[in-house]
Amino acid sequence: MARDTSERIAIESDADVVTARQRARALAIGLEMPSTDQTLLATAISEIARNITTYAVDGRGEVLIDLVRDARGRRGVRVIARDEGPGIEDLERALTDGYTTGGGLGLGLPGARRLVDEFDIDTGPGKGTTVTLIKWAQRG
Repeated sequence: MARDTSERIAIESDADVVTARQRARALAIGLEMPSTDQTLLATAISEIARNITTYAVDGRGEVLIDLVRDARGRRGVRVIARDEGPGIEDLERALTDGYTTGGGLGLGLPGARRLVDEFDIDTGPGKGTTVTLIKWAQRG
């Protein structure tokens, strides 16, 4: 998968979450992604970036935003959110609708997974968490 461009945003507050959403939306607009898909991508970013401010050590992490192209020529926006927090002890449970350890609605990770075309998570106790999302501008 080829990368066209890359941007790194430090996530330390809700304002940084908004910045990450705006930057990803700007890239999606440049790809002429439909506005509904732009909104889905922005919502998914909110879910995963807010997990950083809620669960990561000192509420800090980062979001990397790339334009990517696959072997078939599709272009999309890839978002990688990572932190060095405590990691997720029971990933299967964390990906279940309604499960929460933070007192929220439990829509974060499973909701984000449904909103994008590709979703991957790498985590474990004491290892931190990296979530990778891709929203393709063109279906192929």
